[in-house]
Amino acid sequence: MCGIVGAVAERNVVPILMEGLRRLEYRGYDSAGVATVSDGRLERRRRLGKVAELQAALDGSPLSGTVGIAHTRWATHGAPSEDNAHPHLSGDRLAIVHNGIIENHEQLRAELESAGYRFDTETDTEVIVHRIHQHLGKGKSLLDAVRSTVAELEGAYALVVMSVDQPDRLILARCGCPVVIGVGIGENFVASDVAALLPVTRRFMFLDEGDLAEIRADGVQVYGADGQPVQRPLRESELSADAADKGRYRHFMLKEIHEQPRAVAQTLEERVANGKLLDAAFGPAAAEVFARAQNVDIVACGTSYHAGAVARYLIEQVCRIPCSVDIASEYRYRDPVVPPDTLFVTISQSGETADTLAALRLAREAGYLSTLAICNVPESSLVRESELAMLTRAGPEIGVASTKAFTTQLAALNMLVIALGKRRGMSAERERGLVKRLVEIPGLIDKTLELDAPMRELAERFADKHHALFLGRGVLHPVAMEGALKLKEISYIHAEAYAAGELKHGPLALVDADMPVIAVAPNNDLLEKLKSNLMEVRARGGELIVFADPEAGIQPSDGVTVIQMPEHVTYFQAPAVYTVPLQLLAYHVAVLKGTDVDQPRNLAKSVTVE
Repeated sequence: MCGIVGAVAERNVVPILMEGLRRLEYRGYDSAGVATVSDGRLERRRRLGKVAELQAALDGSPLSGTVGIAHTRWATHGAPSEDNAHPHLSGDRLAIVHNGIIENHEQLRAELESAGYRFDTETDTEVIVHRIHQHLGKGKSLLDAVRSTVAELEGAYALVVMSVDQPDRLILARCGCPVVIGVGIGENFVASDVAALLPVTRRFMFLDEGDLAEIRADGVQVYGADGQPVQRPLRESELSADAADKGRYRHFMLKEIHEQPRAVAQTLEERVANGKLLDAAFGPAAAEVFARAQNVDIVACGTSYHAGAVARYLIEQVCRIPCSVDIASEYRYRDPVVPPDTLFVTISQSGETADTLAALRLAREAGYLSTLAICNVPESSLVRESELAMLTRAGPEIGVASTKAFTTQLAALNMLVIALGKRRGMSAERERGLVKRLVEIPGLIDKTLELDAPMRELAERFADKHHALFLGRGVLHPVAMEGALKLKEISYIHAEAYAAGELKHGPLALVDADMPVIAVAPNNDLLEKLKSNLMEVRARGGELIVFADPEAGIQPSDGVTVIQMPEHVTYFQAPAVYTVPLQLLAYHVAVLKGTDVDQPRNLAKSVTVE
């Protein structure tokens, strides 16, 4: 979702701002803009479309300055357009960039219009910049004008403000949206994401909810929600500046699919050894929490929700305790009943997903035993606000359609299953068996990646399709859901997933020769049931594509294509292994259809608004 970059330095900051925007492109956006203060003038360039369009505008009409702000916008209020693109101005002396949604913008707009302000955009952001201007007119400093303004805002925001009249600083405010300060030597920076600033610094400061900050080239001063100066710790990022490079791959998504064996292995490193899950894997306080846990509630969105749905099967089967899984945006509004000693688990790649964060904040007031975050970003709000955390170590995931985040989440959830099981009497022999299966997963994924070429060929059969149906049973039903999500996200083919036993309860009416039906068929206790469901599809003339264990006994025939998966994949391993060819299939279909694989239309990587 929207990206912010800002800089105050003793050099021209425009190249820094533009490189930061390029590194935030993965978040999803529809327009981009940049503004600087130089020689007592505020100048701005904006363009609809990609950052490359903005760069072309700068090539034709350059900007420079030692203080500047830049932004990639994902439309919420107002259609994608150059007029609605950030930065927004009030007069010719004040500029702002903003992420989030201001819920009381209509009321504030009416008040400002009554005061004589004219609006040039449809955005909620323009309300903020005019309100700050109004407070400046009362003789307040830029910091105090921003403080007075944010006190009037309802909603979520990260905003950065720049003024011609105080040209040596940026003012930053945070409420509900991620933002980070990059600390340099004689220069300081602001961004939505650490990755945007890695070329210029590795030292970062993370703001708490309600913080304001004044950023100058020679220092940073942070103020807490009570208005008093506070110190926020400096942290050094372990990410490298080239972590977001495609390398030899055509797209980030393909690179990230092929990174999965290493990413899963890294997630397991130092957490499992000698047939055991190490007790400190979830932190020193986890053992007592897991021993008391009698129920588990999992809350997540999108791909992370599918990972949680897999975990539900495993937690109930292995640990024999109830587990519920909720979509975060629904959990927030259903007023759940919390049984005693319930562990609350959130799952997120970014750790900044608005609905998941809001669910966590509700859960902290609802009487849960403890909160656990499974997340890929150690500095994220989700990790910092949870009592326990398991980091997935996937590294930067740039493609909007999540791949390695999903399989590393599954690895982390498998470790959670073992950890809970150990506290409920799991034998050492059972633990050794599950850990052995767990450490085999990277090798199985690596073997499954050999299906890349067959998936490229299979993709040709989808080029003219408009619909697809995915089927799975048991722990593979969420994998079918994830496969359907990947296909619809990046190829724009309408795809749905069903538990195969539900076919006769409606979806079978859709089956014909023009709608491919994709099934995942490991050799497990539900295999014979699944075979019966597949016969129902063939009886209606449906084209079947089955990803099957070699010992499943499913043979290719007219209208039935069988893709052989690695043999002897267990119930514990199957979700991570069987999702890989579905990722590859979606990728190659999208390439054939010519869509924007890494940045599919209308979608964003880090969904920081409700």
